[in-house]
Amino acid sequence: MGDKTQTHHPGAAGRALEADQPASVRNVVLVGHSGSGKTTLVEALALTAGAVNRAGRVEDGGTVSDYDEIEHRQQRSVQLSLVPVEWDGIKINLLDTPGYADFVGELRAGLRAADAALFVVSASDGVDGSTRMVWEECAAVGMPRAIVITHLEAARADFEEMTRTCAQAFGGDDPDAVLPLYLPLRGPEGPDGHAPMTGLVGLLTQKLFDYSTGERKESEPGEDQLPDMEEARNRLIEGIIAESEDETLMDRYLGGEQVDIKTLIQDLERAVARGSFFPVLAAAPAADGGRQGLGTVELLELITGGFPTPFEHPMPGVTTIDGKPRELKPCDTEGPLVAEVVKTSSDPYVGRISLVRVFSGTLRPDQTVHVSGHGLADRGHEDHDVDEKVGALSMSFGKQQRPVTHAVAGDLVCVAKLSRAETGDTLSAKDDPLLMEPWQMPDPLLPLAIQAHSKADEDKLSQGLSRLVAEDPTMRLEQSQDTHQVVLWCLGEAHADVALERLRSRYGVQVDVVPHKVSLRETFATRATGRGRHVKQSGGHGQYAICEIEVEPLPGGSGIEFVDKVVGGAVPRQFIPSVEKGVRAQAAKGVAAGYPLVDVRVTLVDGKAHSVDSSDAAFQTAGALALREAAADAKIHLLEPVAEVGVLVGDEYVGAVMSDLSSRRGRLLGTEQVGSGRTLIRAEVPEFEIGRYAVDLRSLSHGTARFDRAYARHEPMPPQIAERIREQAGDDS
Repeated sequence: MGDKTQTHHPGAAGRALEADQPASVRNVVLVGHSGSGKTTLVEALALTAGAVNRAGRVEDGGTVSDYDEIEHRQQRSVQLSLVPVEWDGIKINLLDTPGYADFVGELRAGLRAADAALFVVSASDGVDGSTRMVWEECAAVGMPRAIVITHLEAARADFEEMTRTCAQAFGGDDPDAVLPLYLPLRGPEGPDGHAPMTGLVGLLTQKLFDYSTGERKESEPGEDQLPDMEEARNRLIEGIIAESEDETLMDRYLGGEQVDIKTLIQDLERAVARGSFFPVLAAAPAADGGRQGLGTVELLELITGGFPTPFEHPMPGVTTIDGKPRELKPCDTEGPLVAEVVKTSSDPYVGRISLVRVFSGTLRPDQTVHVSGHGLADRGHEDHDVDEKVGALSMSFGKQQRPVTHAVAGDLVCVAKLSRAETGDTLSAKDDPLLMEPWQMPDPLLPLAIQAHSKADEDKLSQGLSRLVAEDPTMRLEQSQDTHQVVLWCLGEAHADVALERLRSRYGVQVDVVPHKVSLRETFATRATGRGRHVKQSGGHGQYAICEIEVEPLPGGSGIEFVDKVVGGAVPRQFIPSVEKGVRAQAAKGVAAGYPLVDVRVTLVDGKAHSVDSSDAAFQTAGALALREAAADAKIHLLEPVAEVGVLVGDEYVGAVMSDLSSRRGRLLGTEQVGSGRTLIRAEVPEFEIGRYAVDLRSLSHGTARFDRAYARHEPMPPQIAERIREQAGDDS
């Protein structure tokens, strides 16, 4: 790892990489805020490993990452990208994730597929709150992590200061578990007073690694350089020994014994692999014309030597299709096939491509597999079980797909032609169908109401939307029965923009965004009576129906209750259901502003009929007229939906969030501490006031808060707001 002296054999560009055993695979996800340099680092690692040429392109064209047209236009990553490289005979699957909060679903998919994480921190921007939250998530499951500091070429960038910042942000109770393995070397100051980084010095072996020419060259440090590194070296050694499984090692070291470098490196690698020590490294672009960016060799050595193999990844929960637990050996290449679709995308030439992590068994082309999707109903995906034949297996290099012959347990692979498989689905053997528990996904809470731009678009809209949500489980499609709107629920505005762009460019569907409607209701605030008279004579059979009703309000959630109290046959028995049908039809249309009427009891008390001219249709019309007349003489309440909201926020933002909720007509229900420095705020807020809360809360808390919402009930709207809604309804009509 970094300080070891060895011969490196980078992978050759232009060929697909295959692993024959899990021990020769490393799955690494890159995490960090938008603009921290993740994609640049991935391309630098690919260049050093020989997977791409100097221009950052694969041999047969295309960039190695961020190759999607939308990513080019937005100048940022919007999806999970796989970049496989080879170093010292080890296949490294680099998973580049978006840093923007709207695409956290892609990040979570990357965490599911990976066995270790590289946290990329910009020396210019520091550590943001969302990155801290992801670190805590990784800590909760014991995922091994390392930290890479980028943008050190920027003016006033300070590696030592950033290392201290990372120790404070990530170290928790043990900041000595976050320590650098190398210190940067700087060249002479330029005209602007900035001294560029030219190399690194290894703290364990005290070797110099000069990158000033774009190629790594090893040498011995000068005597004048040793004192500067002594304090950092001693602290690193003590930090490693503190994590050693040899409990006598610390006493021997403090007693003056020189600890063998090989022992220190072995203890370091074990501590990193089990997630108890988190090394800090530096990275910078290659010098002009160079192949090796500063720190890239050291990172590749850390990944191959210090990060765990897939054998050490805990097996997610596996059950049979009917829910019975199934125990499987971790990463058994000869075991039952269990794989998971972690990403779904569409290629205009190949069709649907599924990125799959194999957890057990071996996946081969043309194999018939069972595709199971269960437990994803909250993501808008119905349960499904279907057999499908696997198409070609390949590894992605930018836009290119290079065929491979198999994928063993622990590896990642792209699978073609799984037309029914969606993100989150399990692939297993046809004769032994199994199901993996789904990973946690954020709820999409920003509504985007859309409609087809033209008749041609309307014909393609349904298929385009179904494909969109199959690819991205953080989107939820809703066909609202109340408002008759098509609503695409997203994580934020950028997420919504990408969805609209994909509909247009990938599926050829142009849509218009329309205002999102909240599901309102109407109810009677007071008792009222109404008389419905439908009498027409126009030659032949006429129409004759008269009915009298009483309407009274009921408690919330009661719906529409119809009671028959007619005596003496004033309304013949066969026409009483007709009156009820007319009342219910009118209630569905509304009686004041066009919203459904609820929570009332309608009692039929009297009426008149004609032996010849009365009919089912006539009494339906009379029932509707009676309800409208009753409403004209009664006070009608508009009911709005109220949501119960839970906001998890850092303590420093509690006051601002509570004040904001109050300004949204929210009623605070209480607060409780959740862990260290976090508070859960519970409140009831009208849904009218939280349509854009996903965006507003992110701004208010600098991206560190999250919230959930659940429908609580409908309740009367304040009179001044209700009057405005009625006026708008009148204008629309």
